[in-house]
This record gives sequence, C-alpha cells and structure tokens, in this order.
Amino acid sequence: MKDTELFDWLTGEALHDDIIKLAQITVATEITNLDAVNKPSDLKQSFDWHQLLLAGSLLARSAQRAHQEVALRIATAAVTLETAPKVRDAGAVLLEKLSNRRSVELAIRRNHIAPDLEGRLGVSMRLEANRRRFEDSILLETSGKWIGVNDFQRELWAGASSGAGWLSASAPTASGKTYLVLQWLLDHIRTNDIKVAVYLAPTRALVSEIELSLKQLCQSDTGIEVTSLPLTEVYDASKTGGKKVVFVFTQERLHLLTNLIEEKLSVDLLIVDEAHKIGDNQRGVILQDAIERVSRQNLAMKVIFVSPSTQNPGELLEDAPVDMPKLSVDTDMPTVLQNVILAEQVPRKPKEWSLDLVWSDSTIPLGTLRLSSKPAGLKKRLAFIAAAAGGRGGTLVYCNGAAEAEDVALLISQLKGSEKTDDQELLDLADLARKGVHRNYQLAPLVERGVAFHYGNMPSLIRTEIERLFRIGKIRFLACTSTLIEGVNLSCRTIVVRGPRKGRGNPMEPHDFWNLAGRAGRWGDEFQGNIICIDPKDHRAWPLGVPKRSRYPIKREADVVLSSADELASYLDNRNADLLTDLKRGDEYEQVGAYLLNTYIRLGTLFDAAFAKRHSEESLRKLDKSLERISASISINQDTLVRHPGVSAVGLQRLLEVFQRYEGDIENLLLAQSESVDAYDRYVTVMRRINENLYPVFLPEGLIPLHALLVVEWLKGLSLASIIRKRIEYQKRNKRSFKLPVLIRETMSMVEETARFKAPKYISAYIDVLRLFLTMSGREDLIDEDFDIGIALEFGVSSITLLSLMELGLSRMSAVALYEKIARDDLEKAGCLSWIKEHGPNFAGMDLPNLIVREALQVSGLNDSEADQKFSE
Repeated sequence: MKDTELFDWLTGEALHDDIIKLAQITVATEITNLDAVNKPSDLKQSFDWHQLLLAGSLLARSAQRAHQEVALRIATAAVTLETAPKVRDAGAVLLEKLSNRRSVELAIRRNHIAPDLEGRLGVSMRLEANRRRFEDSILLETSGKWIGVNDFQRELWAGASSGAGWLSASAPTASGKTYLVLQWLLDHIRTNDIKVAVYLAPTRALVSEIELSLKQLCQSDTGIEVTSLPLTEVYDASKTGGKKVVFVFTQERLHLLTNLIEEKLSVDLLIVDEAHKIGDNQRGVILQDAIERVSRQNLAMKVIFVSPSTQNPGELLEDAPVDMPKLSVDTDMPTVLQNVILAEQVPRKPKEWSLDLVWSDSTIPLGTLRLSSKPAGLKKRLAFIAAAAGGRGGTLVYCNGAAEAEDVALLISQLKGSEKTDDQELLDLADLARKGVHRNYQLAPLVERGVAFHYGNMPSLIRTEIERLFRIGKIRFLACTSTLIEGVNLSCRTIVVRGPRKGRGNPMEPHDFWNLAGRAGRWGDEFQGNIICIDPKDHRAWPLGVPKRSRYPIKREADVVLSSADELASYLDNRNADLLTDLKRGDEYEQVGAYLLNTYIRLGTLFDAAFAKRHSEESLRKLDKSLERISASISINQDTLVRHPGVSAVGLQRLLEVFQRYEGDIENLLLAQSESVDAYDRYVTVMRRINENLYPVFLPEGLIPLHALLVVEWLKGLSLASIIRKRIEYQKRNKRSFKLPVLIRETMSMVEETARFKAPKYISAYIDVLRLFLTMSGREDLIDEDFDIGIALEFGVSSITLLSLMELGLSRMSAVALYEKIARDDLEKAGCLSWIKEHGPNFAGMDLPNLIVREALQVSGLNDSEADQKFSE
C-alpha cells in the first residue's frame, strides 16, 4: 500500500468515527453556552489513544494538508482534553513531530503538560526528540540564542540566508511569517555589511505594529535605529558610519524618502510584507512603482516578499534584475486548527442556534447554542451569538463598517458578563478616548466593560492600546472592520461573521475570508480557533456560500488594467479633457495610466519595461502609439514626474501651462504657512486648481472649504479632539444638525483620506510644478527650501518641535499633547528629550492622559519604577 493510500485509509475507513467525535469534543470545549452533541465528559468512552496517536504519527509524514490537519487534531485533543498524563505526553511528542514546538510550550504554560517532558521519555525517544528539536531550531548568530521553528520557517530562514537575491515567501496566516522575518532581519543586519534596510507594510496600522516589534527586539542594541519617519539625517548618518537603520514605511513614505534624497537612495535590503497587495486597486501600482524605483537605483539589493497563502508566489519575482538568483518558499501546512462553524437558527426558536462544523465537503453537528435574548435584527444576531459563544473572551466580531462595529460593541457591552470594571489599564484607555477624541466618544464607556471596537481611521495610540489589551485578555470582545485583513497581527479564540464585505458592498473574496479566518487561533497563542458563520444559507449574506479554503492569486494591478488595452488607450487619449470631471472610469485607469506614461517617458517604449513579457505585442503597440502622442506634449522633466507616482504627467503639464498663463501676482499661486491668516483661503484656491488641472480628487466641490479647513488644522498640529470640537462648533454656529458618532467617524476618515493621503499626494505635486515654474520665471526667491509639504501633511506637523517629538518615537496624539505644553517651536530631538525629563515630575499636574504620560516616559528612557522614584522626589 502506498503512503497516500495508507493516509487516506486512516483518515477515512479506519478512524473516521473516532476522529469525528474528537473534533466534536475539542471544538465544544472552546464554545460557551453550548448544549453539545458530544461533551468533554464523553471522553470516558473507550477511545483507543494508542491507535489514534500511532495514526497521527503516520499522518504527520504526509505532505497533504488534510492529513496533517487530522494529525494536528489528534495531538491537540490528546494534550488539551482530560486525558491521562501519558496520553498528554504522547500528544506533545506528536506535536513536535509536526514541527510544532510552540504549541508544546503553550501546553506547558497552561499546565496541560507537566514540565520536563524530555525527562519522562525513554532513551530512544529522548534521542529522537533532541534530534528533531535540533533540526527544528535556528541559531541567532549574534546572540547565540536558539529559536524553535516549523518546517516553513526553517526553509524561509535558509532561503533568506542563501545567495538568492529575490525571495518570495508564502504561508497561511498564523504560520509565524512575521515573527521569523523580523528575527532574520535583525540577525542579518548585525552579521552583514547592511547599512539601510526598508520594511514595507501596506497600512499605517501595520507600520506601527512592525516598528514597535522591531524596537522591542533590538531595544538593547545601540547599533540599530528603527524609525517609521522618512528622515534624511537618519539616512545620512547610517551611510557615514553611524547607526544602521531599519525604515518601516508604507509605499507612500518610501517615495517620500526617495524624493528627499536628491541623489540615489541606497538601500541594501527591502522586505515587502503583505506583498499580494500589489494587486490592490489604486495603491497596488504605487507599491509596484516604489519597488521598481528603489530596485532601479540598487540593482544588487536583496528583496524579500512576504504574503499570506498565495497560489503563485513566484509571480512577485518576475521583475527581478537580469541574472538575479531567485527563490520561492511556499507552504500550506497548518500550525493551529481553524474550525469553520455554521450557525443557523432552530426553527421557531430564535434563542436557539444549531452549530455545525464544516468537515471536508460536509458538516458534523456540534450542538445547540443558547442565547440570552432574542436577536431581532442583523446586528443583534452578531452581538448575541458572539456574546453567547465567546464567553471566554478573545472574541472578534467582524463588522461591515465602522458604524456597525460601534453598534455591535454597544450591544455586547449590555449583556451579562460585561459589567463595569475597575481595571486601571481599561480606565486609562477610556480616559484617553475621552480626552484624545471627544468626551462622549462611544469607545470610552465600552472599554470600561471590557468591550471595544476597532477600525483603521482611529488614532494609532488608541488603536494599538486596544490591540494590546485584547491580546492580554482585558478586552474580551472586539468588534472590528476589514483593517484586520490588512495584516495587523491580532489573534483571537473566536471570530463571528455574517455576510462579510470588503469595501462598500463588495462580497469578501474567499482568499480574504481565509486571511481573516487565520486570526482565529494564532500559532503560539491558541491551539485552535473558531470561525462562526451566521446564516450560511442566506444568499444575500453569502452570495457564493461560505468560502472554501482558498489561496490568493497574485496579479499586479498594472497587469490587470493593461489587459484592457483598448479601454486604457481610449482613457489616455481623452485624459486632457476640458472638464476632468467628464473623465470616465478614472478610478480604474488613472493610477496605471500615470504609471505607464512615466514608464514610456523614461524608456521611450513599453516594450523595454519589465512587465512587457506578460502582455501581447498588439496591446503594447497600441498603448505605445497613444503614449507617444501624449509624451510629445510633456515638457516637465523626468525627475519631477518620477517624484509623483500615480499623478498623471498630463495633469502636471496642464498645471504648468496654467501657471505660465497666469496674469496675476505670482505670489498668489503660493501656499501660505498654516499659521498665516490667509492659509485657509490659499488652500481652498489650490485645491480647486488641483481639481481642474491635475485630477478631480477633492470632491464634492462644495466640500472643498471643509477639506481645506481640515488640512490647515492638521498642519497646525491640532489634536484630533480639537479638530472634532471645532467642527462641532461650526455645525452649531450654522444651525446644522448632526449626529456626534457620525461626525466623529467622518472627521477621522477625512483626516486619513484627505489630510494624510490625497493632500500629500496632490499638493506635493502642485508645489513641485510651482517650483519648476518659479525657476523658469527667475523667481527662485519665492521657493521655500526648508519646508516639505509632503512630510508636513503625512505626519500633521508644521513645527520643528512637533516633528522632533515624533522622531523620539511618540505617536502623533502624544506628540501633540506634549507640544501644547511646550513653549518653543524650534526644539530638536535632543531638546525635546531634555524637556520631557525636566518636566516629567509635573506631568500629573498637566492633566495628560496616563497613556500619553507612559509613552513619553518610555521614549525618555525611564522605566516605570525609575519614573515613579524620580517623580516622587
């Protein structure tokens, strides 16, 4: 009998019934308020653990995910259920055979297994365990520390440390990709001649998380600096013998730093996390452009792409420089059990819901979940089922939007088990929410009951504290949005979801669903995780049914758009329409069209571009013809075009010609400093010029004054709370009705989408074209060389002091709170540090939230005990 036939026989005919019962029992242990079909007490029935564990040991040798999942289920049951000590030990041995040492360590921490497992093994087993542990460990060269790894991590480390210049690594969520890459990154920097490394992440939320993780990993290493700010002085110091640096950036921040470095940006190592995002609409081409731009300047640079489970990880290596050694590392093996559970209401009994576990192409019954109240309405279904099934805590509720997340969290907070707490950390977070956002911000009373909501536009300090308190179990229920699909490494026990959407009304793709599902039962934190899918037969909620396990198809946004060559060529031919608002399908074609035009101007033809090999000669020839005609009208230099990815050269040229025809005082074309009395009027005028000539981005037109006011307030360094307060005053002054939760969410959204994305992108382009015009007009005296509008808008700063506070590592919320107490606006980094240490004893009297005080003390180098002692003197 072949191995595969043996494995199929074991999981099918031989042990099918026992494995089903084990699955029912192990899953039931994770769900509260469940009247289970098979309860943990049913373990008294005669399971043949010797037979099961032997089967698991054989299945562990299989290369098929289905077989390894059964082996993992047997091992998990043996370790976590009320079994005999010898069975638990054998389960731990089976986990180690599955290269799952982290789950063994978790079992020891939770007292499922007695310490000194190795001492209880026989001689031969002990030798085998030591051999396997050695094979499943990696030595950190600089520290001499061994870290346990699984098969994928070992292969990834070996590949990253090999001669491969470009590497693409793909594995399911919860397989330890990020942990391993961060360990390798620091070890590689310390042992090689690496001066500058860049770690790219798609969202600011993930940037914050990676930056914090790296700082914690190298906090005692004075030779490495980690920053998420595009600081030229940090870069220059690293190139001239100073500290080595790891820049943690979004793709937009990488472009910012490249723009600031007038000469070639020298990068030794580039890591692209969540690399499948190269296929995202609009921002995918910005990521591709960033990678290509840095790669052109650093042909020998090592590049590592990291993505969740993908179909074709090698696709990311297609554009590597000629003769560059390439390698793909790919796995689909499980590290934790992820149970997809279908929840349907029992007929005529709205407080009773039958739960069934998805098992291959069928289901097996788990039991009946009993709710405390009748769930009238979809939000109550989410809230009540989450509260009933996830009573142990660690429960994420996926919501389709920030408003729904707030409503669901409010419902959960009113149910039994969510009583008001006196926990100081939760009270501190509530205090920060009230002072940092608004005194009536709904988050505050919720976190006092161990419940919270989470979405991408929230201030980073609040969001990261929510994540931290959820990880340690103080926040028990968290209603969240699609931010968690963007790579935030937040694990949980249970995810509850109904009709998930990504974006406005778009049903979630299967690969995104499984990326979300991967948050349930993250490796090393849990043995298993449950994904409860409500109303699985409702086609309005699940148009294609509950998704089967799926892997991401990697396809660049540029390649997708290029495949519609006729429509794209038509769009490019009409790009210089008299009214840009008449442009059709700009959301699809504007970014890629700008990228292609820049590529054509740089190379003279698309046939010489790296992507040409993936497209037909006919399509490229058609596009070349359109681009040749358009490029003939572009006089703006290539350097200016490259600085603004996603902004069309046609728009830049049109804006230049508007400046050249301008008959008024040239100074009226300039922006004013945010503190100037005419700043607001200038920004209104500039935004209108951008809409008319670059691209209609600040919409609707009637809201341009609001966009301009927000940008000016952001640049002044006003806190989010102040911006919200001023908007409330404006609404009241003009006798306009408003709903506070909606106003708060809209303001947060405008800060992220307008002040931190659209404004930096398009106003920076406006300023660069204006500088070009001023130079051509002999008015260089009007150019402000000391102020970079892109940096100012990205971080919401207009003073040296405020930027310096953020350079220390403070979040913007903390930096703004301290800046309000600092008189000087010209303090460098050292001066800000001195101010914090000098005035720290008075923080208690400044009415600063405790979380801001804590962050300030951390960046000052004082730990809590030292601070307490210093401030009590």
